[in-house]
Amino acid sequence: MINRVILVGRITKEPELRTTATGINVLSFTLAFDNKNKNADGTRGSSFINCTAWRNNADIIAKYCHKGSQIGIDGSLQERKYQRRDGTNASVIEVVVSEITLLGSKGTSQSNSYNSQPEPVNQGYVQDDDTSVEDMISGGDGDLADDDLPF
Repeated sequence: MINRVILVGRITKEPELRTTATGINVLSFTLAFDNKNKNADGTRGSSFINCTAWRNNADIIAKYCHKGSQIGIDGSLQERKYQRRDGTNASVIEVVVSEITLLGSKGTSQSNSYNSQPEPVNQGYVQDDDTSVEDMISGGDGDLADDDLPF
């Protein structure tokens, strides 16, 4: 099954870092972004998506992000069930963040990427400093003729 979400938006309120009873840092925030399609009146609406970051990602967001900061996230959807104070059951769908890219606050052009996952394992492809990506794909000549393409 595929469960992957990639979003770029702005944090809607000042992030608050919390710690679980077992000492793990967690940060919940809402990410806002403009919708792709326009409304009937010609304006674009906005969407507000709940997100949760754990451990190192929570620490980084708490330290470097503020209300209005633009951030890119990569994660997965998760349904979280809980009991309200009045005793009724409820659930929420949220994005659990696995990778973040800090895009800066309004007026800045800072960009940094952080990943809570280990680096991908090398799949047997080794690139020398003098080898271009095109050379790796084409076998060394760097030029692809239309006849070489499979479509």
